Order: sequence, then C-alpha cells, then structure tokens
Amino acid sequence: MAPTMNRSSQLASCHPGKLQLTMAALLLLVLPANAEEPPAAVIDIGSRRELLIDDFLVDSLTASAVQRLHHPVRKEIAIVHDASWEGNGGGYHAIFHDPGFRETGLYRMYYHAWHIPSDGNQAHPLYIGYAESRDGIHWVKPNLGLVEHDGSTANNIVLATINGDRCHDFSPFRDPNPEVVPGEEYKAVGYGFKPKGLYAFKSPDGIHWSLYNQSRPVITGHPFDTQNITFWDPQIKKYRAYIRDFRDGRRDIKTATSDDFVHWTERQWLEYPNAPDEQLYTNQVKPYYRADHILIGFPTRYVDRGWTDATRALPSLELRQQRSKTSSRYGSAVTDSLLMTSRDGLNFHRWNEAFIRPGLRTRHNWAYGDNYVAWHVVETDSADDDSPRELSLYATESYFTGTMSRLRRYALRIDGFASIFAPLDGGELITRPLQFSGDTLSINFSTSTAGSIRVEIQDPGGKPLEGFSLADCKEIFGDAIHYQVRWKDDPALGELAGRPVRLRFVLRDADLYALQFTPAAGNGE
Repeated sequence: MAPTMNRSSQLASCHPGKLQLTMAALLLLVLPANAEEPPAAVIDIGSRRELLIDDFLVDSLTASAVQRLHHPVRKEIAIVHDASWEGNGGGYHAIFHDPGFRETGLYRMYYHAWHIPSDGNQAHPLYIGYAESRDGIHWVKPNLGLVEHDGSTANNIVLATINGDRCHDFSPFRDPNPEVVPGEEYKAVGYGFKPKGLYAFKSPDGIHWSLYNQSRPVITGHPFDTQNITFWDPQIKKYRAYIRDFRDGRRDIKTATSDDFVHWTERQWLEYPNAPDEQLYTNQVKPYYRADHILIGFPTRYVDRGWTDATRALPSLELRQQRSKTSSRYGSAVTDSLLMTSRDGLNFHRWNEAFIRPGLRTRHNWAYGDNYVAWHVVETDSADDDSPRELSLYATESYFTGTMSRLRRYALRIDGFASIFAPLDGGELITRPLQFSGDTLSINFSTSTAGSIRVEIQDPGGKPLEGFSLADCKEIFGDAIHYQVRWKDDPALGELAGRPVRLRFVLRDADLYALQFTPAAGNGE
C-alpha cells in the first residue's frame, strides 16, 4: 500500500513547475536512455472528499472535456454600514458559523467600521464592528455596550484600540484545535501601531477580547495594511497566518506557521505557477470545511488602469476625481476577486479569470475596494423555495463612495467552485492512479435532461476492472450534491479499497464537481 501523500508530497503532481523540471532532469541523468518510465505515483485519497478544483486528480481530459470555473450568483444585500460609527470604509469582513451555537444557528461577522470623506480625512476612529445572524442571510447589529462613541455605548463596536492605540484590521475565528485552552476558544489577529505589528487575541465568547504575548506584537516587519488572517490547519496541526507584504514593488502575500499562536516561523512568499504577475490585496485563505486538506482563497486583485477614456466612463467620475486628489489610486484603481487553491499552503493554483466581477455599472461598484470577499464561505439554507443548502459568500460594495458601504451575499452550489464539464457531444476525465477506502462512491454532479455521466474503474494501466466497466455503470443524470454511483449486479466496490485504480468519467452535457469514497453508512454526507 502506498503511503498517504501530504501536501508537500502532493506538490509535484498538483503544481507543475521548477520542482518537476528539476526531478525530470535528474532522472534523465540517472536512467539509461532505454530505461522504462517509472510508474506513476499512487495518490491515496482515503475517504476524503476531492473537489475538481485543481489538477490534482486529473491525468487527462479528452474530446471536449474542460475544467471550468463557476461564478457565485448575486443575491441580496446582507448588511448596510450606515450607523454614525460606521461609514463608507466598512470592509475586511470575517464571517463564520459558530459550532458552539449550532443549536441556535448563530453566524458571526466582524468588520471595519469607519468613514473616509472624499477629502481623505478620517471622520472618526476606526472601530471593529460585530453583527450576528441566525441564518447567514438576515443580520443584526446587537448593542454590546462595550465602547463609547459620541457619548453612548449603545452600539455594536466590539473593539476600538489595540494596546491603547488605534487599530486597523481584526480577523477572528473559532479555534477547532482539539487541545485548545479553555477560555481561548476564539482567536484573532489585528494590526496595531504602538508598536507596529500583528497582535494576537483570545476570547472565551467572541465578544470580550484580551491580548497574548504580554501585549507585544507576535509578527512584525511588514506593512500589514490589509486584512491579515490566521487559523488552525488540521492537516499540519499548526496555526497558519497569511500576511500582506510588497514583493518587488507589488502587493503580494506571505505565510507563516505557529505551534502556540505566539511564536511564528519566518514568512515565505506564496507561489502561483502559471499565473501572471498581478497585485493581490487581501488573501482570504482558509481550509474548505468539507475537505480541510484543500485551502481555498479569494484574493482581491488590484489593478490601476490609469486615467483613460474607459476609466472616466466608470460611475461617479466627479467623486473619483475628488478622491484622486488624496491618492491617485482612489480614482483610477479598480478591484475584483479571484479564486485560488492549495494543498500545501505555499503553492497555489490560481484561476486567472475573475471569480466575482464588479458587474453592471452602478454608483455602488467599479471602485477601489469593490469586491473584497469576506473571510470565508459559510453554508446556509437557500433563500429560494425548497432548494438544497448552498454556500454563501459576501462581497463589499460602495467602498469609499457616498456615506455608507454595503456587503452583498452571493450564493454558490456546495462544492461548486469549479468542475470538469463536457458538452452534449461528450468528453472524458481519466484520473491519475489512486487508492481509496470505503465501499461506495458518491459524486456531486449536474446534467441537462439529455445529459449523462458514466463511471468506469480501471487498473493503473487503463484496463477496465470486471464488473466496473463503462457498460456496467448505471447511467446517471439529474442534479445532486451526493449521488451514489452504481454498477450492474452491485459488484463489491469495497474489495478494491487499498488497490491502485484509475477512474474514468464519461460526461455528456454534464458537470462533475466532487467525488468521495465512503463506507456505505456515510454515503458521502
């Protein structure tokens, strides 16, 4: 049995680049010219859910099959930052569903609460606001009574200073570390200025916060001028941080790890093989909750188009010109969001097309700060009839424009970030050699009424296994998050567990989003 591949060992097969070229060169030097090619490495996926979001499982796509990105659907406004202590600078949202309140369905939101007039002068101190929701769709701002603003504590401000001075960003999370210290179930980092650096916070309830490290920053030496985030990574059993910095004069992202949330390793630049050099503002990286060996990020792409005719045709020209007197980028720069994924936390597969575009021109979009996606995706009920549950994402609008900013909800199919797609004339996906555990195969898929999917299980050489040929597979059509693949006569799939196999998917007008082998009782749920 091949050993389980961790993120580091997955790198060569998942992200073509310098490492692979180097290894190939070494093999040419070591092996005689007539040597047979070494057998392909077997990927042990166990009973993990695998998303078709990168090329990790893909050996080949034939005929008309392609991998395609899916875009979230624009939904309602989730929250408006229009209170006197908020304003047009509401942003850098952190959102999560609190497992400690699963019975009440409490979702938590933290965000910048500030306002910047067109002259660039800050109207009030930058606060950290807090909101909550029972369903992830309708949000309220509770009166916390913690911070005074204009002579009153009747507001939802959860934090006003860091170490006695102003604060910048603040990104909390609920810590799933099984060895978390009682009373420290909630953690966060925030950018403070006296001295400058990232400060680490802890809280027993997500509302009342105190500092780690004797009120000293835990990471220093970087600009930290956007949302910086941390989380527990269950794959490496460490805390991870993702931090904004400048790389050769452009905005980019670094990462570090920690055993105790206080002492952090030297920061490393993220790498994006086969991606253009683009400026990335926020990062929004986190393990995907249904497949925590996959890190998913929604970085903000920053593009300064300059003052062209097309720039002047964007909404609110007069305001752009006024804002540009403070900083030219406030008038000519625009932002949208991307999708990127990683299996080692350092090397990212980045989609180069936008994940969320600004959309049709209104006074609320096509501005610097537009489309900052909140950290991170959460699962919610659908607001549409009796539709199944869905993923909710949230993105900023009206940033630095007018008197307030807004956060809009977007909806996406569960696991539906990307898929292998083929049109009606058909296409095929053949996976790399893999081994699994379990005795059922479930898929997340969608077809048209005329479309279909069939699945074949092969040996590593591509020969169909008895009972699991394409002709044996019962035709699949419809649309389901969890669908059990079946073959005629119900052959014992569990007997193949632990053996190297390949999967062949034949698709007609169909999308394949994810797959998972599980024990029969689990059925992929």
